[in-house]
Amino acid sequence: MRISTNMMYTTSTNQLSSLQSQLARTQQQLSSNKRMLSAADDPIAAARALEVTQSQSINAQYATNRQNARSALSQEEVALTGVQQLIQDVQVIAVAAAGGANNNSDRTTYANELQGRLEDLMSLANSSDGNGGYVFSGYQSNTVPFVKTSQGVDYHGDQGQAQLQIAASRKVAIGDSGSSVFTNLPTGNGNFVTGAGGTNTGGAVISAGTVADARQLTGHAYSIDFTVVPAVPGTPEQVSYVITDTTMGVTVPPAPAVASVPYTSGQPILVGGMKFEVTGTPANTDNFSVKPSERQSLFQTLSKMIDTLRAPANTDVEKKAMTAGLAEANGNLSTALDNVLTVRSSVGSRMKEFDTLDLAGDDADIQYTATLQDLEGLDVLKAITQFSQQKSSLEAAQMSFKTISSLSLFNYIR
Repeated sequence: MRISTNMMYTTSTNQLSSLQSQLARTQQQLSSNKRMLSAADDPIAAARALEVTQSQSINAQYATNRQNARSALSQEEVALTGVQQLIQDVQVIAVAAAGGANNNSDRTTYANELQGRLEDLMSLANSSDGNGGYVFSGYQSNTVPFVKTSQGVDYHGDQGQAQLQIAASRKVAIGDSGSSVFTNLPTGNGNFVTGAGGTNTGGAVISAGTVADARQLTGHAYSIDFTVVPAVPGTPEQVSYVITDTTMGVTVPPAPAVASVPYTSGQPILVGGMKFEVTGTPANTDNFSVKPSERQSLFQTLSKMIDTLRAPANTDVEKKAMTAGLAEANGNLSTALDNVLTVRSSVGSRMKEFDTLDLAGDDADIQYTATLQDLEGLDVLKAITQFSQQKSSLEAAQMSFKTISSLSLFNYIR
């Protein structure tokens, strides 16, 4: 077979180019520590690796979302802690202000102190979320939630709760609306409110009461009216009361049953699924009321306390009205405190969930990394051995090409 010089150079060039390409590819594998440099190397593994990479990226985004959610809820937790401490301070002031030894000047001092607490409450309710928004605005995060008006304090946020996706099948609320924390609060014990008549002159008081049987709650208002028959020789004083369903306009029990009940201080009174006690000595025509709870804001509770303390309390009737007003406010504060504690508990539960999901996310990331290593990972020892072989082959080919290319008959002509 006749081999031309051109054929020899072409064949050698092609062979050297092939060997150099193989060596370069192995070198790229070693530098990137990946077996696959393109999808053409292993189409099936490349498709699977793309799916795993996308899953790993989504898992990383969930981790970022959890961190953002944790930051937002931490801001809310700080604000709620402040509100809790404020309510507890106000309860202490309410108890101190109700003391019988306080004069008008003392009560004015307490009122001024509560006015400062009201300003503090406004500041806490308008807490920033650290990103230029507000914690308690709902979806309206850029809107100041609570604004003072001539009528009191208005809520300008909404009822929404912004949510973040923190896992494949889990979204979490990263805040609570101001209405659920500060404004939409039930008065009394949450079901009904007890109160004393404004013209009572006796020493009897009524308890806040509890629900005896929720199935029997009617939602009606009731009045407890006392009658006192003075003692006469041979007959002791007789005290009794009549309960009237003021919503229906009938006595309880209705006529013709005997509605008048002998009074015993501290004996539980049951009506409409509710239970409460009247203690002390009532005067004739004294009365007490039991009404369904209404909705009131924490701002209104503090404002009413301030108004109650600023009102004169010189006569017995005025003092009783002040005591009753402070007692009612204290009950409403207890309800507000329970609500704040409930919201704080919810925030804590959500933050605790992040810890569990973080652990699961870390485990998933480890698994994704291991899977990618199996799909794309390079056997470094094998690759180094292959690189050495390819390098030796290339060097041998270069040396042989040099030798062959130098062969010529002219070298042997003298």
